[in-house]
Amino acid sequence: MTGRGKYETRLDPALWAYIDAVNAWYPPEIIGLPIDKQREVYDRMCRAFHQGRPPGVKVSDGLVAASGHGIPIRHYQLVGKAARAMVLYFHGGGFILGNLDSHDDICAEICAGTGFDVLSVDYRLAPEHVHPAAFNDAMAAFAWAAAASDLPIVLCGESAGGNLAAAVAQATRRRAAIGQVLIYPGLGGDERAGSYVEHADAPLLSVGDIAFYRDVRSAKRQSPDDPTFSPLRDSDFSGLPPTVIISAECDPLSSDGEAYRDRIVAAGGKAWWHEETRLVHSFLRARTTVPAAAEAFGRIVAAVAALGRGEWPYL
Repeated sequence: MTGRGKYETRLDPALWAYIDAVNAWYPPEIIGLPIDKQREVYDRMCRAFHQGRPPGVKVSDGLVAASGHGIPIRHYQLVGKAARAMVLYFHGGGFILGNLDSHDDICAEICAGTGFDVLSVDYRLAPEHVHPAAFNDAMAAFAWAAAASDLPIVLCGESAGGNLAAAVAQATRRRAAIGQVLIYPGLGGDERAGSYVEHADAPLLSVGDIAFYRDVRSAKRQSPDDPTFSPLRDSDFSGLPPTVIISAECDPLSSDGEAYRDRIVAAGGKAWWHEETRLVHSFLRARTTVPAAAEAFGRIVAAVAALGRGEWPYL
């Protein structure tokens, strides 16, 4: 994380109040604290940014049985409306932060904005549970959702959750998922080029932060070429569901979205990548205060809605 620097005029001016608020709640130096302390601070920040749920959204919590443990889930439904699809949502947080509460309002707004059911997954976190624990939980939640309902499934995730959504889509290709929407995902791209270099010290997420999260998540002798760890390292991008990737321009991870789009299209699939100009990683939390972030969130909800209806409005 960094100060204004070269981004003073490069970012949407309205974004600076949001960046300052995040840094006030979750300052850059927090990365040096023990993980449990980081979580305490992060959870407080999430509560402070929580916007409440839109009216008409009904919520229930439950557990998905997995091998030796239960995976907490939260089910969002719009009262009085029959859903046409189910969104399986994986939250962000670098694989070490986040839970059902941290992205509760975002999931509720996706439910209200699409009319679809939303199932948020509280996958296991590192360092207590290194890879492939989170991936295994994501797969178990996907299998449970596919068996429990006849609704078509749209995979969706942001940041670390985008990684999980993509990994699940690749592991389950040609079956069940009707689409996937990835929001500024980290997919294990080439860190020697593109946005990794141009935006190495971007506000709210730097390449140093990315390396920290990757190291905490990694098991001993973790292969960087494992596609369940780094989806861009896969050798086959065929058979994937229609895919929409929304990135932020001033984010080291932006090039991952572009590369993922290119590989799916090259393999004969449908993929659309959109880079939100003058925004940074984590802009979802700015959706109520920054007009550009609100427009970006609107595009995300529209993408989820289109894919859930089996439509492809992207040229």
